Amino acid sequence: MQKTVISLISFPLLLGFLAAGRAARADGTAGVSSGAGGVQGFYFAIGEHFKVPEKEILVIKKKHIPDEEIPIVFYLARRATVAPDAVLKLRLEGKSWMAITAHFRLSAEIFYVPAIHVDGPPYGHAYGHFKKKKREEWRTIELADAEIINLVNLKFISEHHGMPPDEIIKLRQKEESFIKVNAQAKELKAKEKNFKGDEKNAKGEEKNHPIKEKSDPSERKKAPQQDKSGAFPPEKGKGLGKGKK
Repeated sequence: MQKTVISLISFPLLLGFLAAGRAARADGTAGVSSGAGGVQGFYFAIGEHFKVPEKEILVIKKKHIPDEEIPIVFYLARRATVAPDAVLKLRLEGKSWMAITAHFRLSAEIFYVPAIHVDGPPYGHAYGHFKKKKREEWRTIELADAEIINLVNLKFISEHHGMPPDEIIKLRQKEESFIKVNAQAKELKAKEKNFKGDEKNAKGEEKNHPIKEKSDPSERKKAPQQDKSGAFPPEKGKGLGKGKK
């Protein structure tokens, strides 16, 4: 009887865990912490960078917009000078990010992020579009949703943390999601800040307590030695002096 009761209690819990796992996989957040370094940290960075309250981010999230596409909503709204709701409405109608961009009379050139070394996935193909065309032809480029997601998040994270785009590209090549990339960028920036702080403190200590240079023993003034008669020899450059006549 006791085993039956335990089984009845455990079964709903098991179903709950399975449902949570499916939701996390569908949302692309499986294996991602919900703390300051995970999803919540990603939301905080979006809000801080685009100057929007967290509740506005959560409203978009409830509309089933994936986490890594939320920055696109705010980025396009900023570039088109429209409310995020206007962008969200078009996305919920099933339009691609490129179609929404064109709707606001914008083009692929707004997604370009200057980088020095771009080789292989996930950015090689996207940057290939820009390399193959002259600058004045960038307006004709058509980007896929995945390419826009990668470029907008690259721009957002590099600008928000004040890091070169090339460093974010390297992190993206190692990590599965931009939520993890954002957490890594934040951690690296904190370490850099702490290092600079320690270096500054060390210089301050050196300035306040300068290290005295040790004198060369060979340059030290030797004490005069007495001769056999017990007299001290005259100092260099000085005569013995003459008595008065």
